[in-house]
Amino acid sequence: MTQLAIPQSYYPTPPELRYVVGLSGGKDSTALALRLAEIEPDKPWEYIITPTGDELPPMLDHWANLERILGKPLIRITYKDRTLNDLIQLQNALPNHRQRWCTRILKIEPTIGWCVANAPVLMHVGLRADEDEREGIYGHLVTSRFPFREWNWGVKEVWAYLQRRGISIPRRTDCARCYHQRIGEWRDLWRDYPAIYDEAAEQEWELGHTFRHPSRDDWPAALLDLAKEFEAGRKIKGDGKEGRQCRVCSL
Repeated sequence: MTQLAIPQSYYPTPPELRYVVGLSGGKDSTALALRLAEIEPDKPWEYIITPTGDELPPMLDHWANLERILGKPLIRITYKDRTLNDLIQLQNALPNHRQRWCTRILKIEPTIGWCVANAPVLMHVGLRADEDEREGIYGHLVTSRFPFREWNWGVKEVWAYLQRRGISIPRRTDCARCYHQRIGEWRDLWRDYPAIYDEAAEQEWELGHTFRHPSRDDWPAALLDLAKEFEAGRKIKGDGKEGRQCRVCSL
């Protein structure tokens, strides 16, 4: 029996692996993106970000600066082109300690969806060697690599590298109205970006809920009441310390 010769072109060419860096703009992902481009320049790096539309101007400037340094546009992944404010209105709810839907809907799920649609993807994540080990924020659907663990880089090495490259990280890399931020950061928002603060206070008034947990500390939960404390000059304990951030936003 004659065996047919099947031309090689009959077989589909498997898609090439995409080398992706999840770039929030925080110190870890910024250092990771720059270092990978420096030591593995032959790889076709792609950089993805998940803007919520609630970033402060220094953060937007930081992303623009990274685009210039890396020489590539950052791929912007969103949830149906909607912003945080769009979802607040659609869901008639504020993100808070009980309803932390902002990170899931605006960042994690769109990233997983993009990776699945563009598979195969190798996601490079800025999880440091001095952090608790875990499978990865994107779960089993996304294959992840953790170069900082390979290099044994902790926070000291990350900051040293950024200093050597002359890179500054914005004070805030998460949303302007992140429920997780500290009093000092709310005070800075009230002082430096009053229009955004007032909009957030109006959202609280309209929905009857607050971004801040009522029993988190001895400060008022409502932003309108919080502003009165700021205006009165109430001192903030531990002012100037780095605030707590959403893990995805600070990577």
